[in-house]
Amino acid sequence: MILIFSNSISSRLTYICHFIFIEQLGLPFEICTDKEKFIGFKGPKINYSTLSFDDHPEKIFNITPHTLLFEEGIKVQEINLEKKEPYPIFFKTEKEPFRFDIFAATFYLISRYEEYLPHSKDAFGRFGHESSIAFKEGFLNKPIVNYWINDFSISLKKLFPTISIDTKKFELLLTYDIDIAYSYKAKGVLRNMGGFLLAPSWKRILVWAGKQKDPFDMYDLFDELHEKKRLQPIYFFLVPKNRGRFDKNNCPDTEMMKSLIRRHANKYSIGIHPSWKSNEHKDIVVKEKNFLADVSNTTISNSRQHFIKFELPRTYSNLLELGIVNEYSMGYGSVNGFRASVASSFLWYDLVAEKETSLRIHPFCYMDANCYFEEQLTPEQAYDELLYYYNTCREVDGTFVTIFHNNFLTEDKTFAGWRKIFLKFISQLPQ
Repeated sequence: MILIFSNSISSRLTYICHFIFIEQLGLPFEICTDKEKFIGFKGPKINYSTLSFDDHPEKIFNITPHTLLFEEGIKVQEINLEKKEPYPIFFKTEKEPFRFDIFAATFYLISRYEEYLPHSKDAFGRFGHESSIAFKEGFLNKPIVNYWINDFSISLKKLFPTISIDTKKFELLLTYDIDIAYSYKAKGVLRNMGGFLLAPSWKRILVWAGKQKDPFDMYDLFDELHEKKRLQPIYFFLVPKNRGRFDKNNCPDTEMMKSLIRRHANKYSIGIHPSWKSNEHKDIVVKEKNFLADVSNTTISNSRQHFIKFELPRTYSNLLELGIVNEYSMGYGSVNGFRASVASSFLWYDLVAEKETSLRIHPFCYMDANCYFEEQLTPEQAYDELLYYYNTCREVDGTFVTIFHNNFLTEDKTFAGWRKIFLKFISQLPQ
């Protein structure tokens, strides 16, 4: 066990110590305010205070604390970034052996502190990536929290050679957002007739007649790939009954859609993909979640916001009330990268309520739609970016969470080349 001395114990300090020591390093810890207990402890210990223990012979790991973890409320923090390779640091200290307050800096990033401060919204009313410190300072493409913790563990091991650190192993998690399950099927007669009149197509007729597979029906192909590579993906279904400008899903009440949902719930984990309007109306999320649970005959505990539209703390608080346990929206719907600067899951800390919650956040760093619409990459460039994030997450023993859309991986000319890079990526994965 590691004993940590602090002048006071706050919920913020306890939260971040649990994340770093328990979740990332597998090290039990205790925080104490008793100076004599700390001095008498014979195991590895960290002084996280302004007090000096230099006159004592025992080895002590010193970190000078920033005030952040002992404050209440939310205020603008002074961030003096020191840009050094291979990653930047802030909340710098002068004490050895560590040159910055890793506890406060990590808390600032994974709590998404900056998203509670006044900021500019993007065209969709979301926290814009341009407002983030990671984008402004050029480290959005780096999981610097994981780098920090890795260096921290090396420094701890150097001072306390007998400690046993149990770091996590790399994981890949494929996720799919099923926004438009079928191109022609499960859309009803009127929508199909309207679509045919706007763009007459023999393919639509052949699909109607059951002579040809729907172009967005990638599900057999996905199953084959998952089985071959022993993958366990998560499917998020968009199921609002009232369509809108941003909710263009198939009608969820059709037996075809219900069958598709049941098929995947029987084989994989599924989750709700709360619709655009639901972000402002909690009752809509309730209806969509209940519908998905009834159809699939499963408990729905996974969620990812459609268009990655969420606002802290309101969206997360609503999801908690609805029984959501795992949330997968922590990324940007405009550019790929590490929104929380970490490639590991973490529990959400509610800064307004000043408490750790039971909602686990699973950050993603790569989405095909970002490559196509926002970054406007070619399939080849998107593949290079996909490999970069895969290798980066693997380097830090993190979790690489991807988002793919079934309608991107068709043979339609609009998305020519995208299925090819997806298959290429899956093929090079170890079995």
